[in-house]
Amino acid sequence: MTVMKTSMRNFFAHKGRMALSAVAVLLSVAFVCGTLVFTDTMNTTFDKLFAATSSDVTVSAKGASDTGATTSDNGRPPVMPASVVGKVRAAAGVKAAEGTVFSTSVTVVNADKDSLSPSSGAPTIVGSWNSNDARTMKITSGAAPGNSGQIMVDADTADKHHLKLGDELAVISAVGTHTAKISGIADFTVTNPGAAIFYLDTKTAQQALVGQTGVFTNVNVTAAAGVTDPQLKKNVTAELGSAYKVQTAKETADANQKDVESFLSVMKYAMLGFAGIAFLVGIFLIINTFSMLVAQRTREIGLMRAVGAGRGQVNRSVLVEALLLGVVGSVLGVGAGVGIAVGLMKLMGSMGMHLSTSDLTVAWTTPVIGLILGVVVTVLAAYLPARRAGKVSPMAALRDAGAPADARAGRIRALVGLVLTGAGGYSLYLASATEKAKEGSAWLGLGIVLSLIGFVVIGPLLAGAVVRVLGAVLLRMFGPVGRMAERNALRNPRRTGATGAALMIGLALVACLSVVGSSMVASASDQLDKTVGTDFIIQSDSGQRITPQAVKAVKDVPGLARVTEYRTTTADYTTPDGKTLKDTDITAANPSYATDLRTKTVAGDLKDAYLPDSMSVYDKFAKAHNIHLGSKIAVKFKDGRTAHLTVRAITSSDGLIDAGSKYTNITTLAKYVPAAKMPLDDLVFATAKDGRQDAAYKSLKSALHDYPQYTVRDQTDYKQALKDQIGQLLNLIYGLLALAIIVAVLGVVNTLALSVVERTREIGLMRAIGLSRRQLRRMIRMESVVIALFGALLGLGLGMGWGATAQKLLALQGLKVLEIPWPTIIGVFVGSAFVGLFAALIPAFRAGRMNVLNAIATD
Repeated sequence: MTVMKTSMRNFFAHKGRMALSAVAVLLSVAFVCGTLVFTDTMNTTFDKLFAATSSDVTVSAKGASDTGATTSDNGRPPVMPASVVGKVRAAAGVKAAEGTVFSTSVTVVNADKDSLSPSSGAPTIVGSWNSNDARTMKITSGAAPGNSGQIMVDADTADKHHLKLGDELAVISAVGTHTAKISGIADFTVTNPGAAIFYLDTKTAQQALVGQTGVFTNVNVTAAAGVTDPQLKKNVTAELGSAYKVQTAKETADANQKDVESFLSVMKYAMLGFAGIAFLVGIFLIINTFSMLVAQRTREIGLMRAVGAGRGQVNRSVLVEALLLGVVGSVLGVGAGVGIAVGLMKLMGSMGMHLSTSDLTVAWTTPVIGLILGVVVTVLAAYLPARRAGKVSPMAALRDAGAPADARAGRIRALVGLVLTGAGGYSLYLASATEKAKEGSAWLGLGIVLSLIGFVVIGPLLAGAVVRVLGAVLLRMFGPVGRMAERNALRNPRRTGATGAALMIGLALVACLSVVGSSMVASASDQLDKTVGTDFIIQSDSGQRITPQAVKAVKDVPGLARVTEYRTTTADYTTPDGKTLKDTDITAANPSYATDLRTKTVAGDLKDAYLPDSMSVYDKFAKAHNIHLGSKIAVKFKDGRTAHLTVRAITSSDGLIDAGSKYTNITTLAKYVPAAKMPLDDLVFATAKDGRQDAAYKSLKSALHDYPQYTVRDQTDYKQALKDQIGQLLNLIYGLLALAIIVAVLGVVNTLALSVVERTREIGLMRAIGLSRRQLRRMIRMESVVIALFGALLGLGLGMGWGATAQKLLALQGLKVLEIPWPTIIGVFVGSAFVGLFAALIPAFRAGRMNVLNAIATD
């Protein structure tokens, strides 16, 4: 009971200092709980959505995916004849059956040809209005489409793009462009997952999406009373045979949920990883807090030992304080986590994915995980300071506060740190020297962990050298105040090292990712410059294939030297080693593609791969299947006949663009695949005549004005698009890493605040002999800046080393250019100085307000 009373008294006596550490625990726990609540809520939302939108049994074409979103190579959804509906209705246990048509390979634009597709990456869906959709959509304005001139839009899309009844829209599919005016607006009765949904009448949907009437993509089947979904599926399958895909509502929902879960899992574990980094940084803050509190209470602990307190009691006293800190921080963190989840839901709503707070899901495991994590991490972090407190002897009551550091322990720490750092550096060297990416990744991971731990352990040793250099460069110009700031930072290297290490972790990851991201962009740009011999690339950013009409429009542009079509499909291969490879990719292009992409060959000439009944393969594929020049491969084309193609070129896998592709001529593909089944182009390349690039660029954009689903890019545009994509990903990661940096800033604040308290008498004496308040505040700010820059130097140096090693592994995948983003690195370093200034504001202000006489009288 005495231990508990002592712990409670000390906890509340230092509540201001504990509050900063509690915030670190709170933020870390909040991020974990917020992630769990958010992903659980997303799962609940989609579970309800898929359960509500799935009919009892769904029949779809054989080529459709489990989610029904598959589009054929010709840009149209797989269909089945309308006669299937009659057969389904004849099956036992069927109450109703309704044929529907829908497609996700569409673009919808307004009168200004602006796309109405979601910016969140959710699909654009155009389909026929049917009774199954009427279960989840309520018409709030106008009416459902009744003829070819009418279209209905979901309310969220209408609000976002300011659409109203009577506005003209255009539905662009592989079939062509269909225009209609908005006849109705329908609101979701379930949560909108962010998709843009448009409805046509059934006949118009068939013509606009498939190009023919009398066909459906799905048949929605409703069970009669007392008939289970599995039984209904069995009856329908018995009626139709195996020619079609038949799924129960649960199977459809599970397939859709599986697609969602794959995305959610990546997001969930990524966010939890960043929460783990914040926890790691928080550990340093907690260790620092309790180490300084123990040092400041050395005489007090010595007195307790002198009056009979045992080592175990002192140890438990500090651990109980940590337990209280962990409980308070964790409880608040769980509550804040729910708030973070709601904030993430609002953020998703601004991006078009509307999540209702009524679906907010807080599983009982979430607060339990948060509490256990927060308490365990806090108590473990406080263990070393608690153990140090237990070793304080009764004689410490006769000495000044702040027992001297154990020199032997410091030497052991330095030795361990050097060994770990050396082992980490050697692992990074092995990673950079490996020839196999998988093996190198393992060495890279080990090297990152060992070097990070090594730098943390060796931090106090490095602090002395680095702070002296920083002091000589930055602080000496401020005269005696600058020298005092330097000495204060050097006074306790262990504390300075731990504080700098907290900042080091976050900045090391920032530097590493910056190097990797910049190297990826630079490598891709280099590959484009070296291998792409065409001026313009035409493609759809939404994944739609390019229609023959659009290809013709490109070919009609004046000033072009050549136009190359590029399309992909799949085939079943029978290779010389007797193996059959199902659904293997093959790329068909015009012979000019051998000029448009300067692909390195290891045998033969790539131009020969475009001869009749010829093809190329890449070297790893050839080696795996005993393929040589002149070998014949039986290729059973999807939706076509079997061709026996002669291998006339073997390309190198050592590249970034189109690595691993197998090429043949479009005319060869057309010989074995019926015209109606021929795949559309994925890309079209255009090359201008010499000196006419600018004019051709403008003419191409003008020619495709009526095809807003396609984008024309020159090489500069393409590089910028790539840079923007990687930049968006890095910005998201930097945003998540900001949590760790915020916790690190709290660590600097806490260290300075406790340091000021520790030096109360010293500050009073300095003020008494003439140090002004302004000089005092400046001294503390400069001390903070030096500590922050120390952490930044370690972190940025370590991160650049990690990034350079990671780039060596990327080089095995064709990303061979190492680029250090110096503007980012320098900006982060300079920003760290401002972080130090910000962290010192409150401690410096409090130090400046100290009463001189009271400070001198402090024991």
